[in-house]
Amino acid sequence: MSVNAEPQAASNWNVPNALSAVRLLLSFGVFYLIESGGYLAAMICFLIAASTDWIDGWWARRFNQVTKLGRILDPFVDKIIICGAMIAIAAVPDSPLRPWMATLVVGRELLVTSLRAMVEGRGGDFSAKQLGKWKMVLQCAAVAMVLFLFHQEEVSNVYRIATQVVVYLAMVLTVVSGIEYVLLVSRKPRG
Repeated sequence: MSVNAEPQAASNWNVPNALSAVRLLLSFGVFYLIESGGYLAAMICFLIAASTDWIDGWWARRFNQVTKLGRILDPFVDKIIICGAMIAIAAVPDSPLRPWMATLVVGRELLVTSLRAMVEGRGGDFSAKQLGKWKMVLQCAAVAMVLFLFHQEEVSNVYRIATQVVVYLAMVLTVVSGIEYVLLVSRKPRG
């Protein structure tokens, strides 16, 4: 066993958690940029933040740097950036992402967070499922596409329709993946 491996594994301040902290800071930049009408900058900032989510997960698994803090911080920051971006986007006039959609996403995330707390509080594992990962991909695609739509003065009808399709697919997967988690928890034996 390497001398350097022990302190690194025990430390909560590692590369994955630092990336999650950066993603949290970037999320507030995204919200500000959306509110101030800087849609292209918001999209770029959002895409950079979203890419750190993949990188921190890969890094944590690859270099065995999964920590209790990271298991809480990573999904928390994911929820902040997605929910916050969708709320900010829904507030833009004529947005294809409606307030009820942002509410649906926030509600699903609150439900899944509650289920995670319950399962992990009992010592169980509540890792992300494949549908939950695809839900995140579609939600990120929807946010980026809508921000690009806002940035462009003239957009083809094909792009508008494609954006609306991705937004609705993200909503469907939001509901379906939430149901998957509820069913998984309800089927597990108690205790």
